[in-house]
This record gives sequence, structure tokens and C-alpha cells, in this order.
Amino acid sequence: MTGAQNRGRWQAGGVTAEQTVESATDPACALAHDDHPSDDLGTLVAVFASPVARWLLHFGRHTGYRTVLIEPGPDVDDRVSSYADDVYGDFTTAKLDDTAAVVVTDHHRDELGELVRDALATPAHWIGVMGSPRHIPPHIERLRELGTSEDDIARVHRPIGLNIGSKRPPEIAIATLAGLIAERRGRPGGFEFLS
Repeated sequence: MTGAQNRGRWQAGGVTAEQTVESATDPACALAHDDHPSDDLGTLVAVFASPVARWLLHFGRHTGYRTVLIEPGPDVDDRVSSYADDVYGDFTTAKLDDTAAVVVTDHHRDELGELVRDALATPAHWIGVMGSPRHIPPHIERLRELGTSEDDIARVHRPIGLNIGSKRPPEIAIATLAGLIAERRGRPGGFEFLS
């Protein structure tokens, strides 16, 4: 008897030995049981070794991204870098391709403008800077000072992530990653489901 033929029987106290997992015939069930081919989402780049970067790289690795940390400072926090597949001090050594999504996780760093400019010079398909929509984005003026074109400045997303009211670093990372996955899959990223 095949899994498709045997739908199983539920009895008080659990499932009988005759019940089979239908993951071979039901794609949704296969996904739920992690019985599906690998889905390469590309490269997720966290810029600056911040608490948000730690969680972004952690969750990103588990969702199928190759994870990269770019930290120009001399001291890289092991709690962050341990979740990165690769760690670089700048974008030139990282050699990103068009599957890369770049997330700047600290908008207070002095190197912000230079690193966003350098990210714009890569083939990365998505670049975003963390920050509240209630505040003026600090990277814009710095990019203008560096001679970055208005078209390139407009490529930088801010705010980033889904609007779930996130406040703590893991929540911000989840909102950001969910937004990136929705963008990658061509979905709106909300509670409306498309067929």
C-alpha cells in the first residue's frame, strides 16, 4: 500500500502504525517536514557587527542564505561573526554577485556613507539601511557629499523589513529577513495570500 493510498487512521491516544507521511505526494507537507530540495536565496550581507546583525545572520543561515559580515572595525564580536559564512573588512574583498542583499545594521557609525557608497558599487540587487522612518536618514547627506548620484541614493531602501512593530534585535532581524524573502519571492509580505 502506498502513502497516497493509505491515508492513515487516527485513534484515541495517537496515530496507528499504519499511518504514513504524505510528504511524497503533498508539496506543502514536504515543506513542513523539511523534505524538499535546497532553496538557495543568495547572499545575505550584514554590515557592521551589531546585535541586529547577529540575529540577521543567524536566521539568514537557517533560511538558506549564504551569510556575510562586513565589519571595517578592528574588533569583530565573535557572537556575531560566528553566524557568518565569511567575514570581510570591506566590499572590495567580498566579491558579491547579483544575488546579494545588503543590510546596513547600524546607522550611527562614522563609516556609514562610505560603506553604503561601496555597496552601491557592487552588483547587489538590494541595499537597505536600518532606521526609523520618523528620523531623517543619515546616509543620504553623506552619500551626496561623496558625490553619489541621486539615482543611486534612491536605490537604498529605508525603512527596511515588514512593519510588525519590532523593537528588539531578534524582532528587527525577523522583520528584515521576512521582507527580504517576500521581495525575493515576489510577494507583498503581509497577510494577503496570492495563489
